[in-house]
Amino acid sequence: MEKEETKVAVLAIILEDVSCATQVNEILHDYNDSIIGRMGIPYREKGISVISIALDAPQNVINTLAGKIGRIEGVTAKTVTSQK
Repeated sequence: MEKEETKVAVLAIILEDVSCATQVNEILHDYNDSIIGRMGIPYREKGISVISIALDAPQNVINTLAGKIGRIEGVTAKTVTSQK
């Protein structure tokens, strides 16, 4: 069985409502095998959090993860994907 081709991507997440953090973290936990690393920055002056997730996963997994996170009210998610 061939291994599915993966791509490297960065998922940028902005939590405008920090009470959504638990819900975001639960989804990220479900995709732990695809996560290379993450960085979270609380921006207290604005009352938001900025999270950057580095991924190595098949394109459909990246899209599904971004979609699940982006559907949470008070959260914005965008991805940048490598060509390779």
